[in-house]
Amino acid sequence: MSLKIGNEAEDKASSYLQKEGYAILERNFHSKFGEIDIIAKKENVLHFCEVKFSQNYDPITRITSSKMNKIIKTINYYLLTHAHSCDYQIDAILVSPENIEIIKNISY
Repeated sequence: MSLKIGNEAEDKASSYLQKEGYAILERNFHSKFGEIDIIAKKENVLHFCEVKFSQNYDPITRITSSKMNKIIKTINYYLLTHAHSCDYQIDAILVSPENIEIIKNISY
């Protein structure tokens, strides 16, 4: 997937979250462990969002166990470096040309 398509999917996901009442705290948070696409907050819960795009198949299949491990390590780093005293969860935002869907609290 090209960087342009990925950025467009993340833009759509951010807009979707804002319309649903989320406050976007950060986008593309990087650490040596990996990246979190979107970090948002709603109702005193942090949402670490992994955005996946696909035209031809279910994009959830692109979130593998190794990807989840990187996400979890990056979340742990984020929580060490940013003061937050609220709960958190990992969400998947699946973007296709005709739909945006959020799957809340994914885990392996």
